Amino acid sequence: MDRKVIVQNGSAGLLWFAGWLFSIGFLKLGFWQGVLGLIVWPYFLGAHFGGF
Repeated sequence: MDRKVIVQNGSAGLLWFAGWLFSIGFLKLGFWQGVLGLIVWPYFLGAHFGGF
């Protein structure tokens, strides 16, 4: 019987979260603007790097 090992790495999520916090601080956004950025920022990153 073969054994499969699955390794999960949360570094990408931590990097995304750190970038989000940096963006909020750098742009001096308020709380609700930061929450909106949490929703909108991944879309714009995907559109930019995805070539849409």
